[in-house]
Amino acid sequence: MRTVPQLPGEKQSVAQLDGRLCAAEKRVGSLNEQTLSMRLERVARHVPAGARLADIGSDHGYLPVALINRGVIAAALAGEVAVTPFRSAERTVRESALDAKISVRLANGLAAIEPGDGITAISLCGMGGETIRDILDGGKGRLSGQERLILQPNGGEQPLRQWLMDNDYRIVSEEVLRENRFYYEIIVAERDGPVAYSAQELYFGPLQLQARSPVFLAKWQRLLRLKQKTLVSFAQAQQAVAEEKVQDMALQVRWISELLA
Repeated sequence: MRTVPQLPGEKQSVAQLDGRLCAAEKRVGSLNEQTLSMRLERVARHVPAGARLADIGSDHGYLPVALINRGVIAAALAGEVAVTPFRSAERTVRESALDAKISVRLANGLAAIEPGDGITAISLCGMGGETIRDILDGGKGRLSGQERLILQPNGGEQPLRQWLMDNDYRIVSEEVLRENRFYYEIIVAERDGPVAYSAQELYFGPLQLQARSPVFLAKWQRLLRLKQKTLVSFAQAQQAVAEEKVQDMALQVRWISELLA
């Protein structure tokens, strides 16, 4: 029987655990290690019992601390590339007396993950979709293909989905939520062999297109108004806007209009 490498404080017998999680986003309101923001609570729903997780861009480390305290996950690492949030995460873990179960590492992206960690889930949340894409692409050598990816991009969902498709990740769950007047998406993906999504599925989200939840439609109603205004501003601009840019915006307006029709 294969032995799964240990994270701090984890028993050697824990094996092949399927995990999910999303890294702690930037601080919102009274967010702390006991009370998570609505966004992180929604992310936490995707985390199964016993996950061994890598929380990349962990900021204060609130999410892994909360999940350990709730008994949801077995162990975690919190990775940060900047010194200030790294120290904040260290302090959160230390004050919660969880040093034995959560490793805090100063590293760039997936470089925080070491071969012996036995990670079953990787989370990147609270950053742009293109940034998440670049972190995943730059750290592909550290991906076993068995991890579940829990992603919460702040915009840039289309290029992120494109990367997932190009690298054989199937989107297994998607949702949209609204918090503090902003709309956020959560994308959960697993490597599952070649997968093909249409251009519109990459734009809106394949599962979102099927579900068409009220909050999803509200998000696109708002974006339609903004993009229509952008098209008008292009037409009124004193300096000509590149035709390719105009056509791209017009295509987006058409897709959204068809979605909402």
